[in-house]
Parts: sequence; structure tokens; C-alpha cells
Amino acid sequence: MKQNHLSPIVGLAGGIGSGKTTVTQRFNALGIQSVDADDVAREVVLPGSDCLNQIVARFGANILLTDGNLDRKALRDIVFKHPDERRWLESITHPKIKQSIAEQLAKASSPYVLLVHPLLFETGQHKICQLVIAIDVPKALQIKRIIHRDNSTEEQAQNIINAQISNSERLKQADFILKNDSNLIDLDDKVMELNQCILERLNVRD
Repeated sequence: MKQNHLSPIVGLAGGIGSGKTTVTQRFNALGIQSVDADDVAREVVLPGSDCLNQIVARFGANILLTDGNLDRKALRDIVFKHPDERRWLESITHPKIKQSIAEQLAKASSPYVLLVHPLLFETGQHKICQLVIAIDVPKALQIKRIIHRDNSTEEQAQNIINAQISNSERLKQADFILKNDSNLIDLDDKVMELNQCILERLNVRD
């Protein structure tokens, strides 16, 4: 499907726990709009959606929380232990996610729009990006963040990381590398500098 976007697309890739949300907020503060694949992934499995109905049909009603929403942690535990189930889940959710992402990107009006995606390369979405930023973070810090944020075990955190492409492979394919292993003041400075580099590379005015 041909993409017709008013704003150039810049991919923001990073494994789970790399700080994509925090980095995105810094770009947003500079007036750069963003579309987050994780947010879209939550939208396509809301109560009443076709995707959620298929998930319940496959795994049973115990995959739901008491309010009818998907128990994402329970589903994640299943799919990361059983690769076949993960492939099945991706086969029903990824097309919907891709379609919704394309629609939201087309509405962007900032000098460029960030496509924030933990699986940017794995899903082939990097192909619609003019440039790609990869967040570089030490694995030990990544695991610590996942455990703290999701109340996961170290083993669960490691399994999720292992299901994504390696950090080194991600960095190799990126146009820009953003190290996110320090404090927020340092990150602000790095994002401001990177924003200017992107504007110059794309030859657009902010």
C-alpha cells in the first residue's frame, strides 16, 4: 500500500525497557508528534474488538481481567513460553496495528513524525521511515527497568528481550543512536541535539 504522508517519518526503535516513552515525551515537548505502536497495540484489543474476541476464543475467558479488558501480562506469559502462540497472536494483531499506525501517521503535521515501535525492524515498519533512531541501553539497566515497571521476574524480562532482535543488530541498522543510560537532564540535551540533526538531514524547518 502506498504511503502518502505530509510529514516525513522517523522511526524510534528500542527494546523493552529502553525508555522509548521517556524519549518520546522529550521529542513531543519540542513539538514533534508521535505514533506509538504500543498504544495502537492496546487499542486493537479493547473490549468488543475482533482481535480480543479471537484471543478469548483461543485462550478462554481467564485471559480477561474482571473489567473485561485483556490481561496483557497473562497473555505475554503464554506467548513468550510458546513461540507458536506468539506467531498466531502476531498474525491477527499485526495487520490491524499496521493499518491503524498508517492512518495516524497520515494525520501528523509536525516537521516530522516519530513512529515509536519496539519491533520496528522485526515487523518491517522501518521500510516506511526516512530515518531511524535506535535507543542504546545496557541490558542490565533494561532488565532492572522491566522488573520495576511490570513487576516481572528476571527470567520473564530476559525472555522478552530475547524475543526481540539484539541491541547490536538494532544499532547497526539505525541512522542515529541515542544513548539512554544517564539522567533526564542529559537526555534532554541529547534529544535537542538529535532533533536539530534530524531537521537538517531531512532539510525541513522547525
